[in-house]
Amino acid sequence: MKEKYDNCFKVQKPIIGMIHLLPLPGTPLYRGSIDEIIDTAAEEMELYKSGGIDALMIENMQDVPYLNKSVGPEITSIMSIVAHLVKSESNLPCGIQILAGNNIKALCSAKSAKLDFIRSETFVFSHIGDEGGMEADAGELLRYRKMIEGEEIMIFSDIKKKHSSHATTADVSLLETAKAAEFFLSDGVIVTGSSTGHSASIQDLESLLNKLNMPTLIGSGITIDNVEQYIGLCDGMIVGSYFKKNGDWKEKVDRERVSIFMEKMAKLRA
Repeated sequence: MKEKYDNCFKVQKPIIGMIHLLPLPGTPLYRGSIDEIIDTAAEEMELYKSGGIDALMIENMQDVPYLNKSVGPEITSIMSIVAHLVKSESNLPCGIQILAGNNIKALCSAKSAKLDFIRSETFVFSHIGDEGGMEADAGELLRYRKMIEGEEIMIFSDIKKKHSSHATTADVSLLETAKAAEFFLSDGVIVTGSSTGHSASIQDLESLLNKLNMPTLIGSGITIDNVEQYIGLCDGMIVGSYFKKNGDWKEKVDRERVSIFMEKMAKLRA
């Protein structure tokens, strides 16, 4: 499973920078300008690229409160347009996540925009998120990917995801959950802390080390101060909050933060 991953990223321990789109049409915080959404995403893409980022992912994190697997075509369409721009202009590996749990629609966007991966919140095991109950969808998702001839698109699945209660699966360990995702043909798993910006447990990551035949990514809480602790425990890292001004995910990308972080990564990879 790691061959597809390595062929996509072509660097050791890739860093995936997050572009959190401005609120999209129809959502409570939408500002009324599609041009502003596109232009801001393009600006952040340029800041990331000039800072030396390895890969990018777009996400509709400002569309609060999220719809549970039921966003409309107005969301999928604008995200596809932005995704195509980011992919074609950056010439970097790119992915997408459509909150909350809109994995089929993320695959739709990824296929039309020629993206490399999606982030899936609900691949295996049900949980309760702040959007409500979320059911696992690996079977439906992979059948849809097959139907649209999108098997080149990797699916990275969150396990015991942040912002969620996992009381009903408390007797299922993180390793068992990861093994279930592997058995269900996930292209990689994502481990997070309890919420956005919170670090993943080192003990959790150690429990997966050398036990899976697919990549393990860290999905929250990575900073320039702790990346050295985590680099040996994963195959890649998704970084959002740290790359923004003042470390606040709602702010714009801070090119200097990206550049200094990536300079440190170059030394750690050497």
